[in-house]
Amino acid sequence: MADPDVTRLLRAWNAGDTGALDELVPLVYEELRRRARAYLRRERPGHVLQPTALVHEAYARLVDQHGIDWQNRAHFFAVASRIMRNLLVDQARAAKMAKRSGAWARVSLAEHMAEAGPADIDVLALDIALTRLAEFDPRKSRIAELRFFGGLSLAETGKVLEISVATVERDWQAARAWLYTALQGTDTP
Repeated sequence: MADPDVTRLLRAWNAGDTGALDELVPLVYEELRRRARAYLRRERPGHVLQPTALVHEAYARLVDQHGIDWQNRAHFFAVASRIMRNLLVDQARAAKMAKRSGAWARVSLAEHMAEAGPADIDVLALDIALTRLAEFDPRKSRIAELRFFGGLSLAETGKVLEISVATVERDWQAARAWLYTALQGTDTP
């Protein structure tokens, strides 16, 4: 996928060219689906949301985004990651309310999220932890969101946030350690 094509089409779409959206979809759809598949692979068994459904719902919300000054491909996927996070949190809340059992929707925290290895966490707890982290370090919270929910690489994350890859890597290490501690139920560092 050529970044200049995606960027050009995003800007044309933003300027009101609906034909640009038709050209853009095939360029980003498979990447969105790949990211959704990777994320949902970490979900608990029996999760009702499928990658295609997540992508379609995210796409529907992306199309409704107005007034965004699309910078590039990475920016597009950053917005998509925020939308996917919101969708997954909404779905987890709905499932919890439907059961009324107080059981949490469980997801598997990817190994790269914490040095101690994979751990089962729930998406609602992760959302709360990211919100808490954002209260005192918004950049680390945003990096964790882009990496975990959006599946962005270190380079893509740096591009979105306009910081160096080295800074992203340092902040990502600190964020995942903080999140791991927070999600274990211990005092946060």
